[in-house]
Amino acid sequence: MIRRDLVERVPLVDEILVVDSNSTDATAERAREAGARVVAQNQVLSHLPPLTGKGEALWKGLAASRGDIVVFVDADLLDFGAHFVSGLVGPLLVDSDISFVKATYERPFTGEDGVVRRAAGGRVTELVARPLINMFWPELAGFAQPLGGEYAARREVLEQVPFVTEYGVEFGLLVDLLQLVGLDAMAQVDLGSRTHTHQSMSALGRMAGQIMLTAWSRLERQGRVLAAQRPAHTMLQFGIDGADLVDVAVAERPPLASLVQEEDVA
Repeated sequence: MIRRDLVERVPLVDEILVVDSNSTDATAERAREAGARVVAQNQVLSHLPPLTGKGEALWKGLAASRGDIVVFVDADLLDFGAHFVSGLVGPLLVDSDISFVKATYERPFTGEDGVVRRAAGGRVTELVARPLINMFWPELAGFAQPLGGEYAARREVLEQVPFVTEYGVEFGLLVDLLQLVGLDAMAQVDLGSRTHTHQSMSALGRMAGQIMLTAWSRLERQGRVLAAQRPAHTMLQFGIDGADLVDVAVAERPPLASLVQEEDVA
């Protein structure tokens, strides 16, 4: 779809890149057939110790791509359209003062009963991310979907911020970009509606833990909290089969620009 609409019909997109995070299905093959360039996550900057998580894939994708403007889109969207890309790129093309564009949309949620509920998606957003943002970074409160995986930015800006390797990556980017470029350089665009595959409650719990640790790291880095004891990174979860102790620790990749500087010095 992107190749057809935004490469062949309208020459807006120069490169379509898919980062393959050790998939065992036909993801890579299908992506190539659709015209994308596929890179294996562990083969990008392979001299670095490998890490896991969504943010790691995004960081490796940034390193492997070449465009001056980079667009990220989640791979689990059920109603993807080319307007996701053109809508995000638009503000960056028409306004040189804009450095980052985040998508907003309605997020319908299909319950176990099959009933579709409007604007009921984004449970971790409403229960964790939005309260944290309003408490500590109220300037960002206007971003309706702070954890959404659809956004675009100028490469020179993205290469100056670190990437949390797990599910705190979007939260961390918002906070770090606010500090780097300021709110006036950040924009939001309405893309209509977005549906995607839903995760289990236990998976959402782990995601929430990672986001809370990401928020803590930013507060600590900004000198806004000082703790005698660091937050624990393990969480006890309960399910039908009993209790399970899970690790919700988050790692962090440095700004890509810092790696280039190190190589130049070496």
